[in-house]
Amino acid sequence: MTRSCALTGISRATHYRHVNPKGPMHGPWLPRTPPPQALDTAERDRVLALLTSPAYRDLAIPQVWARELDEGRYWCSVSTMYRIARAAGQVRERRRLATHPARVRPELVARGPSEVWSWDITALKGPSKGIWYKCYVILDIYSRYVTGWLVAAAEDAVVAKDFLDDAMNRNGSQPHTIHADRGGSMVSKPVSELLVDLRVIRSHSRPRTSNDNPYSEAQFKTLKYMPDFPERFGSLEDARVFCDEFFMAYNHEHRHSGIGMHTPASVHFGTAEQIRTQRQATLNQAYAEHPERSRAGPDHPGCPKRPGSTSPLTSRNRRSKHNLSHLT
Repeated sequence: MTRSCALTGISRATHYRHVNPKGPMHGPWLPRTPPPQALDTAERDRVLALLTSPAYRDLAIPQVWARELDEGRYWCSVSTMYRIARAAGQVRERRRLATHPARVRPELVARGPSEVWSWDITALKGPSKGIWYKCYVILDIYSRYVTGWLVAAAEDAVVAKDFLDDAMNRNGSQPHTIHADRGGSMVSKPVSELLVDLRVIRSHSRPRTSNDNPYSEAQFKTLKYMPDFPERFGSLEDARVFCDEFFMAYNHEHRHSGIGMHTPASVHFGTAEQIRTQRQATLNQAYAEHPERSRAGPDHPGCPKRPGSTSPLTSRNRRSKHNLSHLT
């Protein structure tokens, strides 16, 4: 039949349809006739009972097939066992697995200085390839004031613990909460024991989510995008000298856009309101001299408001207008 169809140019399917015409089909397809080598219902039930027996119910199907074959019993192929188990709803993870709740995004609110600190560690390039120095920085998220920094030759949990302890002692008061990512030093036992002993709440970012520690990451970008930031530091002492000058200028000279263009030290030590009043007086004098240059009257342009200087707002408005410091 194959050779005849090949010589005449007609497919075998067309020939068989002409030999056994069935007419148009309507409605659902008829159930498929099982092939002669398929297991019958009783045999399939016995295979399923074998897979769910106490001796094999915790094993994978290939394990069951191999053990039965070692005992001199052949039931069917591994794929057939899988089809039988799938039809019975048994193809899934058989072991009891632990389930973990979804990670919650940390959101901390600071309503004053020294309430919430954020700290992190960044790497600084050394004199040659493969040599790195570690810069530890603690930031007050309300005032953006750097309450402590350290440049060390390597990252170490004991160094991190002493660094935090020294920063809290020099600050005169310990924060309510300290936030960090999930680095090795941040979740280490010495640091955790220190914060527990001091009754400071620990807050950590979600795994592999750098946006949960935004203030520290933004401060590191400010550091590394400085025009005079070197490609490499010649020594550990060079890195410490540069960071000393940078953090002094950052705290006392840098006008931060997130805190109403005040310096972090001004907001941290409570002189921001006095400076804002002085700024407004200067703006009022400029308006009095040239009122035609302002369309909105004497209140325009107004001074940016410092954190906490306005009435309570919703969480969304606080985050967008920077009236309160957030970790999101």
